[in-house]
Amino acid sequence: MEDNMIEVQSTQYIVVDVGIEQYGIDIKYVDNIVRMQKITRVPKAQNYFMGVINLRGEIVPVMSIRRKFGLEDDVFTDKTRIIILKPEQHEAIGIIVDNVKEVVSLESSNIEKIQSGRDEKSRYINAVGKNQDNLISLLNVNGVIDDVN
Repeated sequence: MEDNMIEVQSTQYIVVDVGIEQYGIDIKYVDNIVRMQKITRVPKAQNYFMGVINLRGEIVPVMSIRRKFGLEDDVFTDKTRIIILKPEQHEAIGIIVDNVKEVVSLESSNIEKIQSGRDEKSRYINAVGKNQDNLISLLNVNGVIDDVN
């Protein structure tokens, strides 16, 4: 008897906490995860743009996801991390998250696309993933960083 193998598409996401929400970032965009460090302010930048860091000789802009999403200001703890993203056709950019939780593999059957609406948030989140009992908002990395670069 032959097994009918159906190839299941699965994507790995890094799950992070921002405020009380859990977000998933497609691992293909993640270049590095670094501890919080001194961020050099840049004058006249958008309020969610925190400044720049020097990462092994490369100057990387850093932004606050909390501010970008209109949440309360960042509270830095020993769990705070800067995730360095390298989306296609963009320079590296760092986003501040409260905590990096885990890496999960989500099958396409556990991912529900969101209809893009007119509100800001729908530009930043393109789907919701189901992982056991948790719902994870999946970041649209290009939408989040679009107006930075």
